[in-house]
Amino acid sequence: METQNPTTALPPPLESSPIPLLAKLPNPPGLASCPRRARWQLDLMLMALESLDLTAAEAMLQIVKDLNLTVMIPNRVVFWLLRSTNPFRNLAQRLPMPLDEGKVLAMIVCDLARRQTANLRHLVFVIPQIEQQNLDYAAYAPLAEYLDRFRRNFRKRMNLNRSSLLIYRDTAKLDELAIKLLPQLLFCTGTAGLERLWFSLFDGEIEA
Repeated sequence: METQNPTTALPPPLESSPIPLLAKLPNPPGLASCPRRARWQLDLMLMALESLDLTAAEAMLQIVKDLNLTVMIPNRVVFWLLRSTNPFRNLAQRLPMPLDEGKVLAMIVCDLARRQTANLRHLVFVIPQIEQQNLDYAAYAPLAEYLDRFRRNFRKRMNLNRSSLLIYRDTAKLDELAIKLLPQLLFCTGTAGLERLWFSLFDGEIEA
């Protein structure tokens, strides 16, 4: 999906969240589209979920269908275009991400994270034990596999020539980012996880 035509436009945004499922998430005052930090964070969390579960990419589109939100994201090309509004991608789209489309991505993140609750909880539990014993993350196979897939996905999709991403040429720093995303995803599985994720995209970093 990384080689789609960059001139393809996103569908026009809906005017006032007419879909009840979207209306439950309020629009931040003064914003008509998702800011850069929100687009970066949503894309990162989706990438982490893809690195945890090899079937996640197909599951994302199925979630859109299950929630009857295909009017927002009708196909995988539009889905790719939305994710490519992340300005740090190799093939970043210079297009805004309307708030309603951002809400759909947040819903996908939370739905997929809930499906991975047991796995996320286990990894978040194991990581401090590995660190306390001064072991390498590679010592635990499930974590090593996640980190390897995340590194490959990140290096393939992100523009590491951007000054703010140069730090992630260092494997240790990239692993730190991947590790940080795990408790953030677990945070999304709890009560009101969707609402808390949505507000965090505009108010600051997600805290577990």
